[in-house]
Amino acid sequence: MTSAAPAIRCRQIDETDISDVATLLTRGFPTRTRQFWMSALHQLARHNPPPGLPRYGYLMESGGRPVGTILLICSTMPGGHGAAVRCNLSSWYVEPPFRAYATLFVAQALRHKDVTYLNVSAAPHTWPIIEAQGFSRYCDGIFIAVPILNRSCGDAEVKAFDVPRQPQVDFDPFDQEVLRHHAEHGCISLWCATAERAYPFVFRRRLVKNVIPCTQLIYCRDIADFVRFAGPIGRYLLRRGRPFVIIDANGPIPGLIGTFHRDSMPKYFKGPQRPRLGDLAYTEYAILGV
Repeated sequence: MTSAAPAIRCRQIDETDISDVATLLTRGFPTRTRQFWMSALHQLARHNPPPGLPRYGYLMESGGRPVGTILLICSTMPGGHGAAVRCNLSSWYVEPPFRAYATLFVAQALRHKDVTYLNVSAAPHTWPIIEAQGFSRYCDGIFIAVPILNRSCGDAEVKAFDVPRQPQVDFDPFDQEVLRHHAEHGCISLWCATAERAYPFVFRRRLVKNVIPCTQLIYCRDIADFVRFAGPIGRYLLRRGRPFVIIDANGPIPGLIGTFHRDSMPKYFKGPQRPRLGDLAYTEYAILGV
């Protein structure tokens, strides 16, 4: 991006910028420490983006000095018509004197027409802004489930076990990679296996209102799979002190006991492929722990 002022430019963040980026984000998000942002950027350093897309995101400079930054988490995911690239538009901040360039800065980050962009943590006051940028809502809220109350899953035997154990039944190799990668980023990764097939699940530990222990569903093949295996999953998570599960939803989820909260944690997308519920793999929730 080259603006009317030649001193302003946008480029990809590289490893030498990590300290400056952490400083900018600490200034923009004062409730999070600089140590948090340094840790988040080191997590991004471990994540391999698709060719041609940034590992960390973009940096805005004025006269060679960093004045703005935006993080992007770019991944390749299987889609209905082959592999699809998506990027989670994460934390971004521009210093006040340079906010006239913020729109052009975001446009630079969103310029790839074949990429699906996600915004999964938009604050309420930004909803009109991101809709004006061309984003559409695909998730209206969250369902807070109590899976331990689902006693039966309808299968003769279901085993829930950690990802280091390889299932002895059929499974998708891509799912195994997702579970392994997310376990490395601190998530709870597990299989639910029947006599015929293993089903993947990834959760991120959460504290609601900094008090109530729960987990957030990060990845499964289908929300119906979670409903089917809610009992075994609930027992697995309860043993780890996590009785509640936060699930992306557009309304109450049939077959689950819990409550739906509209306009809580809504999610947006822009691009060729509408995301599905139950798939927050390789997003800021999973990798950065936000």
